[in-house]
Amino acid sequence: MNIKDLNPESSPAAAFGARLRTVREARGWKQEDLAARMEYSSTHISSVETGRKLPTLRFSRSADRAFGITDSAESFERLSRELRHGSLLEGFPEFVAYEGRAVEIRLYEVGVIPGLLQTREYATVLAESAVRRGAISPEQADERVSLVAERQGALDRRTRPLVFVVLDESCIRRPIGDPSVMAAQFDHLLAFAELPNTVLQVAEFAMGDRRPFDLPVTILTLPDRALMSYAESAQRGHLERESVSVLPVLTAYHQLQAEALSQADSVALISQLRKGIP
Repeated sequence: MNIKDLNPESSPAAAFGARLRTVREARGWKQEDLAARMEYSSTHISSVETGRKLPTLRFSRSADRAFGITDSAESFERLSRELRHGSLLEGFPEFVAYEGRAVEIRLYEVGVIPGLLQTREYATVLAESAVRRGAISPEQADERVSLVAERQGALDRRTRPLVFVVLDESCIRRPIGDPSVMAAQFDHLLAFAELPNTVLQVAEFAMGDRRPFDLPVTILTLPDRALMSYAESAQRGHLERESVSVLPVLTAYHQLQAEALSQADSVALISQLRKGIP
């Protein structure tokens, strides 16, 4: 298939492939030249350029390094996320890119276990439920589950970020999938709490009006110590980069941590729920 005959608007793969070839040819590189720089085969490069293969996040990041456009507005990683995760809320793909670079992550979740802590089985149940409701396609469901793994993998670096998690009690009380799914998810939470770079707490229902947040929120600290926060409504996600706006959110998060159960008590509560699963 000749990529010049492809309509970039016909599919995400065609759009990505068309741009990859345009950028490559602008550098005067052959497919073999780009393949050597990316440490992929020229056959793989050809498959992506002709739209036969949808690029992975690893491929996109490798292309960015080869072209020297990592973290830029023109990066292939950003294009890949925009094309592949169109079913996600506006603002979320951009947030994920910053999340993968953060040195500290603070998050509060309501209703479900957050993506960074989900098992694949738990994430799959949520995605398949969305398919049954007609909210997303089966292909988009696969991408959602893959994104969960990609986000978790991005945090498994040589210098791991500090991750502070406060779960509303609804996250651990709400059954998702069959008992085996919840049992594995609880085991994963308990293992997460044992890591040297994590803190896991539960905000009990009894906190009532002392809970400072009604919706999920995440606060990121980047390597340069810049702060940003991310919050979602039903329609979109909002990424806030102005420190003057993020600092009050950080203060409220510290108040949340002070009111929530300690990690020891939170682990005891999760363990108790885990024992109640056959």
